[in-house]
Amino acid sequence: MPFDAVKAMLTAHATNNRINTYLIANVPDAAWRAKPPGGKGRDIESMVAHIHNVRLMWLKSAGATAIPAKLEGEDFTKDHAIAALDESSQVLDDVLRRSMTTDGRIKGFKPDAGSFIAYLFAHDAHHRGQISMLARQLGHPISKSAMFGLWEWGTR
Repeated sequence: MPFDAVKAMLTAHATNNRINTYLIANVPDAAWRAKPPGGKGRDIESMVAHIHNVRLMWLKSAGATAIPAKLEGEDFTKDHAIAALDESSQVLDDVLRRSMTTDGRIKGFKPDAGSFIAYLFAHDAHHRGQISMLARQLGHPISKSAMFGLWEWGTR
């Protein structure tokens, strides 16, 4: 059977989201809303909201019809954030599937769906690194086993 690039990219997209939600589930509660050292910059909760809300911006640009609600304020839980990321990931999956089975374009993004997926992965990974570093700086590091778990793409 030949390699199915569309299926592989969508599988990788789903795994990327599971890695995000795994990290969030493993953020110590004491770090979730703790203010960054020096009081400047986003806290972890705000970084997670940013990941989700940037997805919504792209979904709107791409012309998606069912855009999930934003994560706003400072009163949502890690479970609520995970549910929101799962929802935005699913809508992105629909946009990506449609694009990769037609002309490969994503409205509002150049050059193509492959580059869009790469952008999404890079954006999420950047913020995963920030979340991990901030948790450490706050004195509530992500456990060593969870940090290793972020790299278990074959089993997540």
